[in-house]
Amino acid sequence: MSTKPKILVVLGPTATGKSDLAVLLAKKHKGEVISADSRQVYTGLDIGSGKITKREMQGVPHYLLDVISPRTRFSVDAWKRKTEQKIKDILSRGKLPIICGGTGFYIQSIVDDITLPHVPPNKKLRNELEKKDAQSLFTILQKLDPERAQTIEQHNPVRLVRAIEIATALGAVPPLNKKKQGDSTTYEFLQIGLTLSDTQLKERIIKRLDARLKKGMLREAQKLHDNGLSWKRMFELGLEYRYESLLLQHKISKQDFVEKLNTEIWHYAKRQITWFKRDARIHWFAPTDTHEIEICISHFLDSKTVSEYK
Repeated sequence: MSTKPKILVVLGPTATGKSDLAVLLAKKHKGEVISADSRQVYTGLDIGSGKITKREMQGVPHYLLDVISPRTRFSVDAWKRKTEQKIKDILSRGKLPIICGGTGFYIQSIVDDITLPHVPPNKKLRNELEKKDAQSLFTILQKLDPERAQTIEQHNPVRLVRAIEIATALGAVPPLNKKKQGDSTTYEFLQIGLTLSDTQLKERIIKRLDARLKKGMLREAQKLHDNGLSWKRMFELGLEYRYESLLLQHKISKQDFVEKLNTEIWHYAKRQITWFKRDARIHWFAPTDTHEIEICISHFLDSKTVSEYK
């Protein structure tokens, strides 16, 4: 039996219902939720990022939402530090920490307690790279670090430049050194992954974008710009914000906006799946498998190891 403090993780690709499940589990197991989403950390990025609303929280405390201005870049190191502090706080009050999100690197950094090597900005290299388009940057990264190229957002020049910078300094973006079950760590984690068929996931992505547009996603983006968020920075934030910036500048049509964004979100979901599938410790379920999920969690919280459950 493990005596380490327990942490539950709810993860998976976009549009699989992670937030709803996290709230359900938190209400049942006296939990509090820590968001692991690289866009929801920013203030004002609400509808476009699918940030959970106060009503949807149903009284369950949520953390690591709205922590910084979108004009400022937020790193995985910063998320990990804040998350470690919040985990200690939640545990000190006898509650169950539930990490919920789809940003794989955030989740892996805390589960495997990754210490990232410090690679300072290389101004000379950045100046050279910033003259190139995203496709050229992606081609460079593919040659330097093929594994990282499989999971990166290939149309995001900021992330591509940083990945090339790290790969140039270290030879490759550092791999995740996953600890085997039973290794000594501060906490014991159970990772619950939500999965859907390709057809179901595509349908959800299309319906969700339509719902967000009706909710005022474009008005939100225009307000962000009116309040000082540059089109360039909005483009860098990726996915919804990239295509909103193009549409609001009249660089693409509304039809192109919907078609291209749905395609890009689908590609993003596939990259998330690629990332998570590397971790054999994740227990995968359909969003409707609530009974099976509950059995798995009950075994975990009753101090049985994951191997015992399997």
